Amino acid sequence: MKPALYAAAGIEHYWRLELEPAPRLYLGHLEHGAYADRLVPAGQTTAVTKPFPLDIDPAHLVKR
Repeated sequence: MKPALYAAAGIEHYWRLELEPAPRLYLGHLEHGAYADRLVPAGQTTAVTKPFPLDIDPAHLVKR
């Protein structure tokens, strides 16, 4: 429900971190009124430049 509300409000970027069963990050970018998601699983890096430069592996976001 949140992504739809954020999209309706015009929030350009929406990111969601999920930790189970393995860390993964969904990077959403607003396109035509809805979010187009890109999945970044553990072991890969984000390598994004918008809304700010970030290059991180979701696996590093888990407390060990």
